[in-house]
Amino acid sequence: MKVAIGGDHAGYDLKEVLKKYLTEKGYEILDKGPMSDERCDYADFGHLVANSVESSEVDFGLLMCGSGNGINMAANKHKGIRAALCWKPEIATLAKQHNKANICTIPARFVSETEAIEILDAYLAAEYEGGRHQTRIDKIPC
Repeated sequence: MKVAIGGDHAGYDLKEVLKKYLTEKGYEILDKGPMSDERCDYADFGHLVANSVESSEVDFGLLMCGSGNGINMAANKHKGIRAALCWKPEIATLAKQHNKANICTIPARFVSETEAIEILDAYLAAEYEGGRHQTRIDKIPC
């Protein structure tokens, strides 16, 4: 399975931790940056990851910035992207099960590395339930 990962300067350290974690679990990583913790703009990297998910270059995306909000907003501007801001494992599970989230966004300044891994594991383990949820998902695009 292939994943695009990205963030900003506030999410850089967590990006590196999660990239290593996913690699060890056998995932192929497409690192969209940044490549250091130097100040940068979250939207640039949110768009790069969203483009990879939108074009089916990867199976899903993983994003992080300080609060998770800005990069999540940028990603959600793309057609077909359902990026979910996940700060607890339960949120990540429901985002995948009910909302068919194709990008998991984590608020780097508000969760520990351990919590981030738990969130990611919950997202990875969950499966979209379909059914009644699809009707709602069909109403998301404008």
